[in-house]
Amino acid sequence: MLARSLTWALLATALAVVTASPILAQDQGQDLGPDQGQVSSGEPTSQRANRVVQPYIEVSQIISAELTPGDEVLTFTQLAAGVDINVQGRNSGAAVSLRYERNIAYGDDSVDSDTLSGIARGTLAVIPNTLNFEVGGLASRTQVDGSGGTTANPLVSQDAESRFYSAYAGPSLTTRVGAVDVNGLARVGYNRFETDAALVNAQGDVVDVFDDSMTYLGQLRAGVRPGDLLPVGLAVTAGGFQEDISNLDQRVRDLYVRGDVTVPVSPTLALVGGVGYEDVEISSRDALRDANGVPVVGNDGRFVTDSASPRRIAFDVDGLLWDVGVMWRPSSRTNLAASVGRRYDSTTYYGTFTYVPNQRSAFALSVYDGVSGFGGSLNNSLAGLSSDFEAIRNPVTGDFGGLVTGSEGQSIIGGLGSARSAAFRGRGVRASYQRTMGRTTAALGAGYDRRTFIAAQGTVLAAVDGLTDESYYVIGGLSRQVGQSANITTNAYVNWFDAAGSNGNVTALGGSAAYNQSITQRLTGRAAIAVDYINSDFTAQDVAFATALIGLRYNF
Repeated sequence: MLARSLTWALLATALAVVTASPILAQDQGQDLGPDQGQVSSGEPTSQRANRVVQPYIEVSQIISAELTPGDEVLTFTQLAAGVDINVQGRNSGAAVSLRYERNIAYGDDSVDSDTLSGIARGTLAVIPNTLNFEVGGLASRTQVDGSGGTTANPLVSQDAESRFYSAYAGPSLTTRVGAVDVNGLARVGYNRFETDAALVNAQGDVVDVFDDSMTYLGQLRAGVRPGDLLPVGLAVTAGGFQEDISNLDQRVRDLYVRGDVTVPVSPTLALVGGVGYEDVEISSRDALRDANGVPVVGNDGRFVTDSASPRRIAFDVDGLLWDVGVMWRPSSRTNLAASVGRRYDSTTYYGTFTYVPNQRSAFALSVYDGVSGFGGSLNNSLAGLSSDFEAIRNPVTGDFGGLVTGSEGQSIIGGLGSARSAAFRGRGVRASYQRTMGRTTAALGAGYDRRTFIAAQGTVLAAVDGLTDESYYVIGGLSRQVGQSANITTNAYVNWFDAAGSNGNVTALGGSAAYNQSITQRLTGRAAIAVDYINSDFTAQDVAFATALIGLRYNF
């Protein structure tokens, strides 16, 4: 039921595009933001058009050999069906990559598996240049260890993987009332993380893994530009964010109002500053306890919430917020915005930098700081994508690893980091770079994520309050066209995860290469190989797999 619901969530973008075809028939003209890019999706393609709808089916034979610690060999027949959509117009656009796989294994100890993966992002112009409706969806899988950390998942049995889903939708407004610019947005999101077994850390304690959450975000900003009424620009912004996490009925609420001033220094440089008021609160209930006071764990391995227990405050800050910074835009290809200030009762840093010197290369960097749960972090990453991209997938497993490419650059969803249920303050940096060199296109994404968990004293999550999990990740992809009817693609990833408080470190890395050869106009032959390696403090030995694939793909 959930998989079917998420399938429709991912296809909602495609439906919006199809119904808006008269608008999308125009050339693209809207600036969709800095996080855009381009790379091959793994099959021979011609130059990208403004409208691409490519459904396909695949059948492949796969052999996966355990290199360490054992020598088990598994054989799979993989049946897959999917669709890649990219439709761009002047004010609207959408991109969808959706794939369903059925792995049919052989042998008494083998387990069949079903996998749904995909990413979708779209913007529909309800009123061109004024009112847009945005939608996005994400479905993928990962592997989670005893610390709650997530790593990339090789092709293994269904009981060794976890699945996560994220979707959001909402309108955005851009208009002008006299000399005043008015901007607003509203979003509602849903997030879910599924795991098949309870997690226990090295000390034998249950790790409460995120289940699901609803997120709500709204913001309204009104301002005047420098020179319109005054030599400086002025703006007032009010907004809020809330995430309701099902685990222990946690709630993250962040409300604020602020005023900002922009002081031009030169035609390309401005100083900016803002001051305002914030009210941030994180709270939860306790777990249900048995007669001996031991927390009750449900069949899903998560703590059972005591709905009758009082709500307990884990974090409560209200008062002054402020920040100062610079905005620098020497050309339409270079843009920098950086600020430092005080929020959440401590120092905060955030900013973005984009550099797109030409159509062949693009670089993007962002620094972030905020409070949320696991689901809110997923929603925010998804909403940061443009609606013009192609997803880079593992050519053997078909998994989406978080890196997408498009026509003006590329972007990264980023590492999942910790899947603990507790709310956290997340700070980090992510960067992405893409370059096209003739028939070759290369893309690279990297990032660092630091999560300091926030939990109420007197509850079962109190032990994680103040603990910090850190993760580093690098994702890369390269594609080269060979002649007119073939291409070669390679992908690689490295993840490092450090779970504080449990002596849990995990290193995961892997690489893959694939060759695709057109047999007819619609039929393509495929061959690929991949290697995945995991070194975890929660297993006695390292784990490594080598996987090979040979198959056919038919494009409708």
